[in-house]
Amino acid sequence: MIGVWLLFGLAAGSQQSPPLHLAEVINLPGRTTRFDYQSFDEKSRRLFLSHMGDGHLVVIDVDKKAVVADLPGYGTVTGVLAVPNEEKVYASATETHEVVVTDMNTLKVITRLKGVRFPDGIAYVPGVRRVFVSDESGGIDLVIDAVTNMVLSRIDLGGEAGNTQYDAKNNRILVAVQSRNEMAAIDPKTLMVKKYPISGGDQPHGFYVDAARNLAYVSCEGSDSLLVVDLATMKTLQKFPVTSGPDVLAFDKGLKRLYVGCEGGAVDVFEVVGRGLKSLGSYNAANAHTLSVDQKTHHVFVALKDDGGKPRLRVLEPVLK
Repeated sequence: MIGVWLLFGLAAGSQQSPPLHLAEVINLPGRTTRFDYQSFDEKSRRLFLSHMGDGHLVVIDVDKKAVVADLPGYGTVTGVLAVPNEEKVYASATETHEVVVTDMNTLKVITRLKGVRFPDGIAYVPGVRRVFVSDESGGIDLVIDAVTNMVLSRIDLGGEAGNTQYDAKNNRILVAVQSRNEMAAIDPKTLMVKKYPISGGDQPHGFYVDAARNLAYVSCEGSDSLLVVDLATMKTLQKFPVTSGPDVLAFDKGLKRLYVGCEGGAVDVFEVVGRGLKSLGSYNAANAHTLSVDQKTHHVFVALKDDGGKPRLRVLEPVLK
């Protein structure tokens, strides 16, 4: 099955015209250092951006195209997740080995939670009001009570933890265990763990859960590939080559487009066709590994550490046929 789908993926190929074009540029504060994860809150229209190299959390009003705040105190910040249900933002501060909990409205730090070595991806489960945080080098997933702001558990994964996402259809937390080519599934209530091998790629790190289709789109750093995984069987249905260093993924639900941010200098774009993907080509930009999508406007936000000598946020529009 993988071989058949792989041929389809390669045949799809890239097209001549880029599938995205530049709409706006927002100048960002700080130095020309690395950015990492983003989290966009549709309600407040604010984008929360981790400026990893500066150790700052940057807050942007996307409608006003303006920086609202440039918050220090998030040492070597990686993961960030805005949770409107709790009116909190969770950020992974790897330098201080903690998860920083911030009030979404006042932008003041509520608390700092220890118990992690290199925190990374973050997910929230509304039914149990719990937050799950990948500890990449620690090989665990940290569980936080979003109500009390207390650490509940440290779940051993047996390997390096990549991204963490909530699978709403199957009510479970998924964690890419990149050093073992596995996907760990955690019951958000009992915290019991099941592990599934992921075939067709090497070092699965980033992924997006397409709950409507019961699929996961998985970026593999070791093989520079993108997998389509059936979440009912955990079998790989399709495989695509992508630009080197695939990292963060974002999905436009309305347009049914998947965006893969790649360290090698491109945003690779795919379109959902049935229960698979079709390549639409790439938009080139140096170190374009971090991105997010505005479901209302369909804009794609790409943070670049050095765009003409300055850190900038490129606001991209999809090219539609």
